Amino acid sequence: MAIFGNKKDKSSKSSMANQGSGQSQAQFNIVGEGTVFEGTLRAESNVNVSGRVVGKLIVNGRAVISKNGVVEGELRATNAAVGGTIEGEVYVDERLELESTAHVDGSIQTDRLVVEEGAVFTGTCKMGEAVTEKAVGSDDVAASTSKSSKSSSASGKPSSKKSSVDSGTATPESSGAKK
Repeated sequence: MAIFGNKKDKSSKSSMANQGSGQSQAQFNIVGEGTVFEGTLRAESNVNVSGRVVGKLIVNGRAVISKNGVVEGELRATNAAVGGTIEGEVYVDERLELESTAHVDGSIQTDRLVVEEGAVFTGTCKMGEAVTEKAVGSDDVAASTSKSSKSSSASGKPSSKKSSVDSGTATPESSGAKK
């Protein structure tokens, strides 16, 4: 029986060693359901929000706002998937996905935007170029976005710049299609 116990001990020690080493697998930080975080949350790896973040969420990786997740303030991330609610500004360097359960009220700046049918977005959107630190750090982002010929709004007015959407479908009302 000691042989089995030793194998178990070795495997648990081995997995503990791997967790502490620089060879960590994709780490996922969690703001769980029922948790409220107030202030600035910075993460160098992925973050999953099922609770509420009031303030700034800055993620050097993928931010996932689940169906029950809420961000009140600002979200900055390399990539993001939103299934919950965001009230404020969203800055995503690469790809932002608004899932069918998403509700975003504010401004979006991203390189690529994917919107699933059923997602609700109210505000302004600037897309087609990566978010830069200079632009993101500026208090005049909203002002420059509204003046820019590259900007578009949730009202459905076309932009003068070509913007690509990776996938997703538009609602029949916004695309002019009939059911």
